[in-house]
Amino acid sequence: MRPLHLLAVLLPVVGPAAANDTMSQLGTGGLIFLTSEHVSMQSEDLFVSPEQVRVRYEFVNNSDADETALVSFPLPDIQGSGDFMVSVPGEDPDNIFGFTTTFDGKPVELTLHQYAFAFGVDQTDLLVELGVPLIPFGTATTEALNALAEADQRHLLHLGLVIPMQYDSGGGWQTDYVPVWTLKSAYTWEATFRAGEIAEVEHSYVPSVGGTVAVTFLSPPYDGYDPATDYLKRYCTDDGFVNAVRKTLPNPEEPYGAPFTESWISYIWSTGANWSGAIGRFHLTIDKGRPENLVSFCWDGKVTKTSPTTFEMEATDWFPPYNRELEVLILNRNEGSAG
Repeated sequence: MRPLHLLAVLLPVVGPAAANDTMSQLGTGGLIFLTSEHVSMQSEDLFVSPEQVRVRYEFVNNSDADETALVSFPLPDIQGSGDFMVSVPGEDPDNIFGFTTTFDGKPVELTLHQYAFAFGVDQTDLLVELGVPLIPFGTATTEALNALAEADQRHLLHLGLVIPMQYDSGGGWQTDYVPVWTLKSAYTWEATFRAGEIAEVEHSYVPSVGGTVAVTFLSPPYDGYDPATDYLKRYCTDDGFVNAVRKTLPNPEEPYGAPFTESWISYIWSTGANWSGAIGRFHLTIDKGRPENLVSFCWDGKVTKTSPTTFEMEATDWFPPYNRELEVLILNRNEGSAG
């Protein structure tokens, strides 16, 4: 067997900058392992919706020897902050995305690797020693930080791991220490690809869905930011899509009045480039959730509407596009508004 090693790649947070009434999403993606000249991805079937991401891969080992690889599923970096919110699907710190995977139909035993960084320095051991959870949000982490001795709190503040947040709780001013470190995480497992055989890998998880309480891309540029240009680049919101949204405005002079909320989903599909050669057959399904919702995304090729909510695309000998991940914009029609 030819052992392969983990490719140390951790994906950054992907999503528009957070603002009031805005929830940023975390971009999840596919499998990674060290590029192999023998193991190729024969097919990938990807399903993306606000509720679930499902991926089914078929890999083939084109050599005459088995190959064992340490495969990684990298999670996006999670940055602690006192200023913005991030959409995290679950509460289990060991599996916030509800990630499951199978290899040739059998469940895979996953190993979770987590590291806490502040200003580029790994401070994992210090937090573990102090009994502080590594995930930089949530009640358990906040309570653990507030329960530390004052000297330990000052030390964490000095290292850039926390910031003090003062507020009036009704009984006088109170100080909480808010985590601002970055959590880097990845699941790994070993997989053996038999010589000349096809291996099937499936995984699913709940995506991180960001969004806003109103449509934001119809507004004019402000503070050096042009929403229309940004959305056109990110989601390919062409004139037909934009005009369809404009027609729903009760007052054309009020660009935030469209009867929708926004949802954003990111999928990091460039990880598919870590396998040998092109993806033989790529099939993508995007589900917008409800028939009255609108959806926009970028795709170079034919898009077929296959149901009131689903759109499907196919490609052969496909490579993920350079420097562009899958970004999906869903406009959720407000209940009670005219369809």
